[in-house]
Amino acid sequence: MTLEEMKRCVCEAADRLELHPFVEIATFERDGQKLHLALTDRLRRRAKKSWRSKDLLVTLKNAAYGFDDRQARSRGGKDGLFLLDRSFNPPNEMMRKLFDGYIDKPGSGVEELATALECSVSELLPVRLVSHHMRLLGVLRRTDTGDWLVLVDLDVTR
Repeated sequence: MTLEEMKRCVCEAADRLELHPFVEIATFERDGQKLHLALTDRLRRRAKKSWRSKDLLVTLKNAAYGFDDRQARSRGGKDGLFLLDRSFNPPNEMMRKLFDGYIDKPGSGVEELATALECSVSELLPVRLVSHHMRLLGVLRRTDTGDWLVLVDLDVTR
């Protein structure tokens, strides 16, 4: 997928984001496993300046790498999709945004998202989608028929 194609997908989704818990913008396949990439209105609102920027589009394209169980944790300097967990100390900004500001926060929309994905909140894996320019934060729902990556926030700290 080119950056121009990704930009078109993001623009087309923007009008529907307020009406749905999330909107799927692309499906990627790697090693026989599908990954459905979806955005939320929450991400659009938080990414005001970055929405449709080249940095955001490049990061979204990195979803094509899929989720690799063998490299579930980032080793630093690598692009891709990686787990976030609560064990890192002290908690960094990404952890605060995703756990405190979304997954653990009543009324954040995580319950509605889990319902739409037909799972419980506890089944959602906290993840970050990484590029050299930006980190997008979200949840991953693993299923036998394909994974769902739903992005809810971003971190642009360097």
